[in-house]
Amino acid sequence: MIESDQLIETPPTIEWVDGSVHILDQTELPHSQVVLKCTDVASVVAAIERLSVRGAPAIGVAGAYGVALAAVLYPPSSSRVEFDAAVHNLRSARPTAVNLALMVDRVAALAGEAPAAMLAEANRIRDEELAASVAMGINGADLVAELCGDRPVRAMTICNTGGLAAVERGTALSVIQTLHERDKLVEAIPLETRPLLQGGRLTTWELSNMGAPHRLIVDSAAASVLARGGADVVMVGADRVAANGDTANKIGTFSLSLAANYAQVPFVVVAPETTVDESTPTGDHIEIEDRGDAEVCGFGQTRFSPQGTSTMNPAFDVTPVDLITALVTDCRVVNYRIGETLNSTPFRNDNDQARLGPDHQGESN
Repeated sequence: MIESDQLIETPPTIEWVDGSVHILDQTELPHSQVVLKCTDVASVVAAIERLSVRGAPAIGVAGAYGVALAAVLYPPSSSRVEFDAAVHNLRSARPTAVNLALMVDRVAALAGEAPAAMLAEANRIRDEELAASVAMGINGADLVAELCGDRPVRAMTICNTGGLAAVERGTALSVIQTLHERDKLVEAIPLETRPLLQGGRLTTWELSNMGAPHRLIVDSAAASVLARGGADVVMVGADRVAANGDTANKIGTFSLSLAANYAQVPFVVVAPETTVDESTPTGDHIEIEDRGDAEVCGFGQTRFSPQGTSTMNPAFDVTPVDLITALVTDCRVVNYRIGETLNSTPFRNDNDQARLGPDHQGESN
């Protein structure tokens, strides 16, 4: 374990600085900490598309700041054509995560007001994500104690769900961080997460920064580790939660859920309430982004497959709700194993409903 005086201060994932959007380039981590200074909307869109910023909450914040930047570049006194085009490009930069379109639309709804008002709304979105990450960590750690007993646990996770994916602390990794802070973490077991190694590059970096004990495993080892009793709980993030509870997340999550269910290990999804999308009835209706051949045929500047190799490269898969033990959000815990559903489980705090609005997709009946 890293001593407290050795911990590395993680730079901000996204921030607004002097009229531009600053984004920590995650494609350069962990070897270099490069900050992209986006002074035009096309640069923000490109950062989202090439995964310089990634993770559903984080790209939602990036999209919100992108709209605020568009408002500065194309103020109400100018033509709406360029502003509307910028909003469209931001909204469609990545199709699977619901947070991006939701937050872009939220800021764009203020079009016609002063740019400062739109920036203020983007800042509110950022602050809400910060608060949500703390709440998810607490809710998730409390649930782990219920599911596994009040003892230190070994927590397996896939991809990257920390502050890099959600501005600070994160979703599933926020739970792991909270367990570590409570001295309830034996170790984290991150999967490398092919093909772009977000787990191997980013999650290990964040775990090292927080001083949490961890061991990295290859994706194909997860089922064997779980079957041998090597983990007590699996915690993953989400890019979209359908109305019935089916959940889209990084490719490999579905396989991990099958292995966890075989091993009778709790499989917990952790995501902000804004990721629940009741306009999507089931996982069959979630659009799955398919990315290019280059990510599968090589890594970085190194190509290891023959020229002309054809690929399938879905960035996400869908885990059916029947394979999920529980959903943890910043507002509530939905324990599917005891018969709870999204529609039957109320928010824990009336203020959550007030913040999300009466028409929020995750509203319980």
